[in-house]
Parts: sequence; C-alpha cells; structure tokens
Amino acid sequence: MKMLKVRNLESGYNNLQVLKGISMHIQRGEIIAVIGANGAGKTTLLNTLSGIVKPMAGSIFFKDTDITRYRTEEIVSMGCTLVPEGRKLFAGMTIRENLNMGAYPLYQKGQKARVKEGFELVYSLFPRLMERENQLAGTMSGGEQQMLAIGRALMSFPELIMLDEPSMGLAPLVMNEIFNSIVQLRKEGKTILVVEQNAKAILKIADRGYVMETGSLILEGAGPDLLHNKDVQHAYIGKEI
Repeated sequence: MKMLKVRNLESGYNNLQVLKGISMHIQRGEIIAVIGANGAGKTTLLNTLSGIVKPMAGSIFFKDTDITRYRTEEIVSMGCTLVPEGRKLFAGMTIRENLNMGAYPLYQKGQKARVKEGFELVYSLFPRLMERENQLAGTMSGGEQQMLAIGRALMSFPELIMLDEPSMGLAPLVMNEIFNSIVQLRKEGKTILVVEQNAKAILKIADRGYVMETGSLILEGAGPDLLHNKDVQHAYIGKEI
C-alpha cells in the first residue's frame, strides 16, 4: 500500500516557485531519503507535504486521501507528523511538557489514555529523556534535543514521520544514535521520510532515495544503488566508497 503519493507538485513562497513538478511515492514501512545540496528545495518539500506551505499545483495523497489542501493540524490528526529542521522545541518547557504538547491531537480526540502509552513508547526509545524529564529543553545538548523532537512527533502515534536534517550539528556518535533510532522506528511499523545532507549515512539505512536539485527530483533508486552511484558520490558524498 502506498502511504504517500505525490504527483506533479509545485510549491513555493509568494511568487517564488521552489518545487517544480515533484512526483514521488512512499510504500508503507519504507525508509525514504531525499538528498541534495542547500537550496535544492528539500525543506520546502517537507513543509508542503505537512501543510505548512500551500501547493501551487499538483496533488498529495496520504493513505488514498487527497490532503493537498488540508491544514497542518488535519494532516497530523490523520497520522503524518514532521520533525522540523532545527528541532523547534519549547526551550522554556520541560522535556515532559514538550512531549505532552506532541500529544495534543490525542487530547482533541478525547484519547487521554493513549498519552500514557505515548510516554512509554518515547521513553523506551530514548531512556535519557525519561531520566531527565523535568529538565528544561533549552538546557539539553543538541543530540538530546533531537531525541526530544522525534519523541514529541511520536506522541501522536503517527504512521508517517518526516524528519528534516535530523543529524544537523550533531557529533558522529550522537548522529549514529539518531539514525539507529530511525531504523528502530521502522521495525516498530513506522514509515519514514528523511531529508538529510549526510548522504552517506542516510543512504546506508534507506530502502530508496531521491536526489533533489533546484526544485526537481533528478534521480531515484534503491539506497545501496544511490550510495554507490558515481555521480552521487562525486556531488554529495565527496569520494568513492
């Protein structure tokens, strides 16, 4: 089953068109990578899929429902969440309070009992958050903040999780921990779309990937195939591997 299907998507800001005829799909249970240089349109793609930026043309289907004109809160309620670039946490709130904010769709549906399940899920994936649940988010390290951002997204029990540059600014060991958590989420039945500049790291765990350039998808393939593609290596990895 296709979790997400995008056809001829065009999007941008005011009169500036960024996305130019994007077509892609994601099967249930896949890890999909989108790689490309700065300014390629990767963040605009995620923001459009999540309803933050409205499309100029084209269509977006989530689980066979046309969500092209849906508001962000409607898309989240359906089971699609975004972990934004830069985390966007509530710095003056505790870890637990930030996670509770992620459970807002459950409160709206009157599913307060599931909030406890959400905390159990997040704390099992990131035990460090449980140990420090009363710590202010703004005092955490970059890696811990990324864990919290992912945890906040998980609190609404999404089926599709979109992550924008999850390894940005992280030390290699912490980056590996974040990517391991992505693999674990897939094992637990989540479908994952990752925009990532560290092409080598994400293509190692991705089922498939798309290469984006100046608002267009110029190449698609299995993760290992793109990882060993000479053009991809030259442009985005920097050396042959």
